[in-house]
Amino acid sequence: MDDALEVLRTFLKEIVFNRILSQQYMYIHVYVFMNNIIMKNTPTDYPIINEIKNRWSPRAFAEEPVSEEDLMSLFEAARWAPSAMNEQPWRFIYARKGEESFDQIAGALFEGNAWAKKAPVLIVSLARTTYTRNEKDNGSALYDLGQAVANLGIQATSLGLSLHQMGGIDKEMLQKTFEIPDNYKVMTIIALGKIGDPSELSEGLQQREAAERKRHTIDQFAFNGSFKIENYENAIA
Repeated sequence: MDDALEVLRTFLKEIVFNRILSQQYMYIHVYVFMNNIIMKNTPTDYPIINEIKNRWSPRAFAEEPVSEEDLMSLFEAARWAPSAMNEQPWRFIYARKGEESFDQIAGALFEGNAWAKKAPVLIVSLARTTYTRNEKDNGSALYDLGQAVANLGIQATSLGLSLHQMGGIDKEMLQKTFEIPDNYKVMTIIALGKIGDPSELSEGLQQREAAERKRHTIDQFAFNGSFKIENYENAIA
């Protein structure tokens, strides 16, 4: 039995670490930690690129450091996101475990997100809410920050990294700690790293880690020619 498990473990590692997930493997995400195997199936109705399909938000992170090259590659991806008037309002404060600023960022996590302290990198995402050219309000700032983080997340997936974005944070603490001006709005803390062993999480979080992925169907949010709120409301009723 142990030999069979080792063969399966080796085969699955080949799929994950060589990033050869394809349609023949049903795009199942497989992560192997000793005798623990988490499978995440992404049941799409139409074809999408692997980097989107394989992205999910784990809570278990390995302590293995993220290389400088990989980290800068993520910010490079964010750098080329679109933005209103090419304002590029996104800003990031990042820190590696062991740095003082890591503990400062981690200190702003709400208790329910304490698991994120094991990630090797924490990132604060924020946006400049006024235009640099005239200081008028930029109504697209948060939208554009979201686009930059989406780019960052897809790039992370392509490099075998994962991230988990958290809104359960003390934003005022971060604003004060890092002396962030009032025209910048803190939005999230992002945990970044390679996926870790889910058995190190609490029982409740382990269940959430292995939970089935679910999304609304396209007809519940994309409407041809008219707004059909009932499509969504009837579906969740």
